[in-house]
Amino acid sequence: MPPPNEQRRASLADAAIALLVESGVHGVTHRAVDHRAGLPAGTASNYFRTREALLVATARRVIEQHQADMAQAARDHDPSAGRGTAADDRTRAIDLITGSLLLSAGQHRTRYLAIFELRLEGLRRPALAAAIDDLSAAMADFTGGHHAEVGLPIPPAAIPAMLVMYGGALFALVTGPAELVTPEAVRPLAVAIVDGGLAAGHDAAGQSVHPTAAGHATQISG
Repeated sequence: MPPPNEQRRASLADAAIALLVESGVHGVTHRAVDHRAGLPAGTASNYFRTREALLVATARRVIEQHQADMAQAARDHDPSAGRGTAADDRTRAIDLITGSLLLSAGQHRTRYLAIFELRLEGLRRPALAAAIDDLSAAMADFTGGHHAEVGLPIPPAAIPAMLVMYGGALFALVTGPAELVTPEAVRPLAVAIVDGGLAAGHDAAGQSVHPTAAGHATQISG
């Protein structure tokens, strides 16, 4: 169990996520976060001295939660699957991303609505945009490690394109009707992400890929 101060920090960020979805960025104030989290007035400002720091912490919370979901998916992965044929690996990658999109746009929909709100706010707040870009670059590295952990031979050059396509698919899913987030609707998107990413990786092989090449998309991938 994390120490109490980390628990409280997480509670404040979770309250900010809920407020972002309900009221947009303008509804996220220290006072509103305290009230939503059920904590004494002044708590949020003790943890996050500025409103911008509060918004950055909220983005970091979404990334941390997404990474936790990916780690759980890796733990649930059957280690006996191992490396298969190229077709087998493609199918496993599609299955993994389908499951991630369904979880993210379904059960955890509010998280990603919140981070899209923050990305848009970053257009007006350069420091917030820079912080999210840094988180996105770290997410790209994490995604590569995740693929290796579950035994998927996805080349690093494919990851930036996959992240951009994943972010676009996730945006469409979380801003559309929730009842349309079904396996039948999501799997074709996962197919496009895997096949498009691998094609882009092949084209980019041997070329320099900037670590924040996908910085202006939400760099989250399953």
